[in-house]
Amino acid sequence: MTTLLRIAAFSDGNRGGNPAGVWIGDALPDAAAMQAIAAEVGFSETAFAAPAGEAWRVRYFSPLMEVPFCGHATIALGAALAHRDGDRSFELHLNDAVISVSGQRDGNTIAAALQSPPTRSAPLDASLRDELLDLFGYANGDLDPSVPPAKIHGGADHALLGLRSRDALARMAYDFDRGRALMEKAGLVTIALAQVETPRLFHVRNAFAAGGVVEDPATGAAAAAFAGYLRDIGWPHGGAIDIVQGEDMGARSLIRAEIDETRGSSIRVSGTACFMDGA
Repeated sequence: MTTLLRIAAFSDGNRGGNPAGVWIGDALPDAAAMQAIAAEVGFSETAFAAPAGEAWRVRYFSPLMEVPFCGHATIALGAALAHRDGDRSFELHLNDAVISVSGQRDGNTIAAALQSPPTRSAPLDASLRDELLDLFGYANGDLDPSVPPAKIHGGADHALLGLRSRDALARMAYDFDRGRALMEKAGLVTIALAQVETPRLFHVRNAFAAGGVVEDPATGAAAAAFAGYLRDIGWPHGGAIDIVQGEDMGARSLIRAEIDETRGSSIRVSGTACFMDGA
């Protein structure tokens, strides 16, 4: 039996969040079929899951391409599996990693948490930094020196630019085709722009032209990568950070990332999810 659900992940209560498709069946379709389903669903990602012994085999597709890991679609999948099979943890076998997601039902919402793949980060190449600044119309003076530009990874590669002000973040805009070409050339899944409100609270926007979407209202994979990066640079995170994303899109999303001190280890990313199908 095949099920296709639409679930908003990292919602703010019953509002906001990032819509994801969740396809569950006895066996995964071939890649072309999954790509076609993801394009028809039209959300930034759709997660495809099929049983693999006691675990689940999972792949993720945006409308334009397969991605190695998607956090918000994983949270949506955790909500769907908890709704179907009860509150517990589920082991997920991705293309390049084994992770887990858990779900716990609470009325109309489901709290879900994932353990990301391992994280890593490195300083962003200066030429790529300059290309990104030009893409978004920013100047060096818009950058926050406490959050240096970086290439960050938590299951997928992202570029990170830290911005000094909330106003700079609010005016994020870019040419879609140019952004997509740049992201494809650099091997980036998203470009994350982050602004610090407090050491444990961040406002973030994520450009996702590589996947056929101008902007993602909540990006769990980038949140995991960002949390790992903060650990790498010695940020005073106090064990966890909160991320507000999607506010400038009218889809406020809330993401929590818990960080231990082991460099490179996975990040626990959590939030709530709401069924859009009335499940």
